[in-house]
Amino acid sequence: MSKIKRAILSVTDKSGLVEFARRLAAQGVELISTGGTARTLRDSGLAVRDISDLTGFPEMLDGRVKTLHPKVHGGILHIRSNSSHVAAVKEHGIEPIDMLVVNLYAFEKTATKPGVHFEEIIENIDIGGPSMVRSAAKNFQDVAIVTSVADYEAIAAELEQNSGELSLKTKWTLAQKAFATTAAYDTAIANALAEITIDDASRFDIAQLGQSASFPETLRLHFHKAFDLRYGENPHQKAALYSDGTGLGVANGKQLQGKELSYNNIVDLQAAWDLAQEFAEPVCAIIKHTNPCGTATGANLREAYVRALECDPVSAFGGVIGVNGVIDGEAAEQMAKLFVEAIAAPGFTSEARELFAKKKNLRLVEIANLKQKWVLKNVSGGVLVQDNDDYPLTEGDLKVVSLRQPTAEEMRAMLFAWKVCKHVKSNAILYARDGQSVGVGAGQMSRVDSARIGAAKAVLPLSGTVAASDAFFPFPDGVEVIAQAGATAIIQPGGSVRDQEVIDTANRLNLAMVLTGVRHFRH
Repeated sequence: MSKIKRAILSVTDKSGLVEFARRLAAQGVELISTGGTARTLRDSGLAVRDISDLTGFPEMLDGRVKTLHPKVHGGILHIRSNSSHVAAVKEHGIEPIDMLVVNLYAFEKTATKPGVHFEEIIENIDIGGPSMVRSAAKNFQDVAIVTSVADYEAIAAELEQNSGELSLKTKWTLAQKAFATTAAYDTAIANALAEITIDDASRFDIAQLGQSASFPETLRLHFHKAFDLRYGENPHQKAALYSDGTGLGVANGKQLQGKELSYNNIVDLQAAWDLAQEFAEPVCAIIKHTNPCGTATGANLREAYVRALECDPVSAFGGVIGVNGVIDGEAAEQMAKLFVEAIAAPGFTSEARELFAKKKNLRLVEIANLKQKWVLKNVSGGVLVQDNDDYPLTEGDLKVVSLRQPTAEEMRAMLFAWKVCKHVKSNAILYARDGQSVGVGAGQMSRVDSARIGAAKAVLPLSGTVAASDAFFPFPDGVEVIAQAGATAIIQPGGSVRDQEVIDTANRLNLAMVLTGVRHFRH
């Protein structure tokens, strides 16, 4: 245990600061501070010593230099049990600093602002803060380093319980967090600066953060633990969710009600959310084990949900729903009739919340959209990284290769089916009408088996549907199965050595066939 007698407080996030500082002062801790932090503390009636009084130098260079001084770092770094260290600080009039309370400039928030200037990005690179944090964390035996607002209460309580002292265990835990904080901060800076190019005339081109086309030589990732999960895919596996802290995407979704989210819930929520974001019009995707067992558009979300459920109401039981609009009371009334694990939406009206509240275990998750740049997958010894599969496709991109031209209705249905099929595990065959999936053949080793299963699972009539295939047909047999099921048109990438044989089969069966030139494997 060591007593805290003197603390430097210099924070960007001032939430909880005043109350924490009051509790420090009540334990006899001398408060030293800088700039805006000092003003905040003084305005609340606390006695504060300026950092310039400690160092003997004013803040200078527009605030670039204020804590970079031997009287700051010597006060933090000297080892109290080392007699030569103690003698050195006494000789130079350096006062011991026992606690450092620092959180860093909000660099990422600045770097991602629309229209941000290069100079603003550079000026928001904190130098003094990380330097002090590292100094304090290195000398954790003698100095407590506090980098998180979330730790204020526990630290204040321990000081009050132990007459102003903190345990070595507490200080070690704080030091570990501190080094993680500076590592994440440096990673954010390195990632942002990697997006900026300079020409010979010293002009800087700032790309949107995270949108650079190239893969970096070093992949720097930083996530903080959002929460532990009860278990992973199975009860014998441990798991946790980590967040990038942006407030966007599934990992940062706001759970409004229901049981805690499971690992599988989160994976399915991502699948539902990804599919829902494919459409501008109201859409509902019902996901089971990451596959869309029902997807449909509608005039509103109520109609979209009802039509999606029609595709496979048996598989929908216990699934996850994703939509691309705010769920209102009419949509909620229909959704509440089915047992589902979770619902993802950009928002829920008060009427919808009231209806869903009757289903205590139903998880409602409000998500702010995030366009993913990369998809990562672990392999032993490394990580696979690829661009997100967001290739746009319009009617103008399609090549009609059959003798029969598709009708306008078939074309609309094929474009819908193509968007949905992209989210079905390969090998994938999807039967659909305009704005409604009808039969889903997912994840088979043989494409012809996917065609058979998609037809066999169909509850709605297959006559007059279209079919989408996520990759080319290696043999004509898949086309024959699709025609026997009642479909009249097929959309597929093409690219097989037997393409002409496949096209000839479509012509023989009077099917319309269009090629995309792009495949959508999903492993």
